[in-house]
Amino acid sequence: MIRLSTAASAANAPRLSNRLRASTALLTAVLAALSALPAQAQTPQALPAVPVETDTAPAATAPEKGLSLPLGTGTLDAAEIASRRIASADAAALLRSLPGVSLYSAGGFSSLPALNGLADDRVRVQVDGMPMTAACANHMNAPLSYADPSVIDAIEAIAGVTPVSKGGDSIAGTVSVTSKPPVYAQPGEAIHGEGSLSTVYRSNGNGTTLSGTATAATERFSLRYTGAWSRADDYKDGDGDKVRSTLYNVQNHALSASARKDGHEITLSGGYQYSPYSGFANQRMDMTLNRGTTLNGHYKGAFDWGTLDGRAFWQRTVHAMNFLHDKGGADRGGMPMNTDSHEMGYAVSAEVPLSSQDTLRVGNELVRYRIDDWWPPVTGAAMMSPLTFVNLNDARRDRLGTFAEWEKRWAPAWTSLLGVRNDVVWMDNGPVQPYSWANPIRTGMMGMGMGMANPDAPAATAFNRGDRSKTDVNVDATALLRFAPSASERYELGFARKTRSPNLYERFAWGTGGMSSTMIGWYGDANGYVGNPDLKPETAYTVGATAAWQDAAAKRWSVKVTPYYSHVENFIDADRIGTLSNGFVQLRFANHTAELYGINAEGRTLVHQDERMGEFTVGAVISYVRGRNLDTGRDLYHIMPLNGTFDLGHRLGDWSSVLEFQMVGRKFLVDSGRNEPETPSYALVNLRTSYVWGNLRADVGIENLLDAHYYLPLGGVDYGDFHASGNRQPIGALAGMGRSFNLGLTMAF
Repeated sequence: MIRLSTAASAANAPRLSNRLRASTALLTAVLAALSALPAQAQTPQALPAVPVETDTAPAATAPEKGLSLPLGTGTLDAAEIASRRIASADAAALLRSLPGVSLYSAGGFSSLPALNGLADDRVRVQVDGMPMTAACANHMNAPLSYADPSVIDAIEAIAGVTPVSKGGDSIAGTVSVTSKPPVYAQPGEAIHGEGSLSTVYRSNGNGTTLSGTATAATERFSLRYTGAWSRADDYKDGDGDKVRSTLYNVQNHALSASARKDGHEITLSGGYQYSPYSGFANQRMDMTLNRGTTLNGHYKGAFDWGTLDGRAFWQRTVHAMNFLHDKGGADRGGMPMNTDSHEMGYAVSAEVPLSSQDTLRVGNELVRYRIDDWWPPVTGAAMMSPLTFVNLNDARRDRLGTFAEWEKRWAPAWTSLLGVRNDVVWMDNGPVQPYSWANPIRTGMMGMGMGMANPDAPAATAFNRGDRSKTDVNVDATALLRFAPSASERYELGFARKTRSPNLYERFAWGTGGMSSTMIGWYGDANGYVGNPDLKPETAYTVGATAAWQDAAAKRWSVKVTPYYSHVENFIDADRIGTLSNGFVQLRFANHTAELYGINAEGRTLVHQDERMGEFTVGAVISYVRGRNLDTGRDLYHIMPLNGTFDLGHRLGDWSSVLEFQMVGRKFLVDSGRNEPETPSYALVNLRTSYVWGNLRADVGIENLLDAHYYLPLGGVDYGDFHASGNRQPIGALAGMGRSFNLGLTMAF
């Protein structure tokens, strides 16, 4: 808990490096103890040192895993990920090619994914099974920022109707990222060793990524290290102008130990992320430090009655924001903002085949989250002293979830799924404190407006006297019906009731001053946001249908179309409550009724194939979504306009290439309440090719081949350049990256 009248002491700073060393020692001790168990023969899965990877997967439909994986699910395997990762150090950028997925622009490695127009906390994001919460008032340390693209093995994105077994406390869907599985020695092989070294260079922004893996394993035990470091300077747009506050620097390290026996496997892993800085062009602040430490234990096993999957996890994040040099951080004391969070919990689930036609899935999970958010005083700054501004004080958000799901095959062509879920969410926040309890002062600083009183002191008093403890009891339900009359066609109809409770900042961000409120918000609009303790949980009623057609062997062509509609009660939008300087506004989170509807479509076909010329494919992904606030009549914020990606793929032996055309329509349906900028339509051309010689793989790519100048529809405002101009130039949309020549080399051993 934060002491209200003093700044955080540097002597109490966490020794994360010592914790990491202790975690590594613990994992080593566990592995040594497990090695004392008697050995047993088990045939491992052989993994190639360097797989032949290509963008041109022949089928667009998801693999058959029953209704727990709906037909509309977007998937990326290791081959597709390997060819795309040279374009960006941002794991979320890998999702860009999936139907219904768009990205809120943020830092260079921390974009926020949106599914069918719903983003951020409305999306359940899991990294190796861990639900991760952004520990930042601007959500700079987004969950996917902890997943390095070089170690990701597979990605699943379920948008819209989502089975209850895939998680609760979300209304948009689920994004699940999994790392590469452990590698074991072949029978008779004493010690198996393998690894890889990779490097990527990106010309735009002078970006560099270095990564490596090392594995030592027996037939039953596997020990693996993975590490990656990425950095870049500010990128340039298509006109050759620098886009300020887009630089970044981040490194990730992980150590995992796995053991298996008789159909059971346990994995213990520890991870550490260190980022000394990351610029945020569409935010008033930048990230000046992020240290994240994770521990993750995972068990999976097969029994006579079915399968059991269990996980326990712990995470700590130490995070700091201030102004980097792009925003004048070297010339003034800035405005330091710190957070310290802990998240821990467990998840256990079982899949039980009740008969040859019936499968039951049950599960339970607990997530316990704690965070302190405080802003130390700045010497010589009357508005930011003499006390520590306490934003969240030992704030808590605990969730206990339980689900049951029944899947039944009524006939060879008919399958149904019914599921129900309950999530109880408890939230609380301790007493808070402004920079000063003195009488409100009149000032025109920091966007408050000349002659207006600073209301933070009375706001803190009112907040401390109010009810700061909230409990939500949420109920989800999902029903899916699939009809597959032949191997060439499948049809699916689904309905879901999904709920999400507000996050801690939506409920408890209490500051009503112009300065304090503009420090809250993850929307990239530089406006000010004020919390609302009376917010109700969001409830989305979604209906969706998917039709999928393909050739009987699923090798030559496939088409998939998914229309959907969502009606959201108590949708958490923002109402304007004031005007700040330079055209920005102040808003308070509020419940409304909203609707979203749209369609996603994708297809792929094998155009030509022979031994001399190789394989040629054509693919397309098209998405459209419309969102409206039914109470105000306004369009919802950050809704992606009509967009599509078309690619021409080629593969000949160990050589694979793709020519990609990305087209985005004009964004004219904007949220006027937040002064969201309109953006013109644009088209980009990207080229990627790769070749494998034994254990060496080379990737070459050109992103934005024609060096087009364009503005990001979900990029928010270009606050970095606006601030650098002394707030003199008009605030406009954030420009996208110009042409970049990318080169990647991977050596396996």
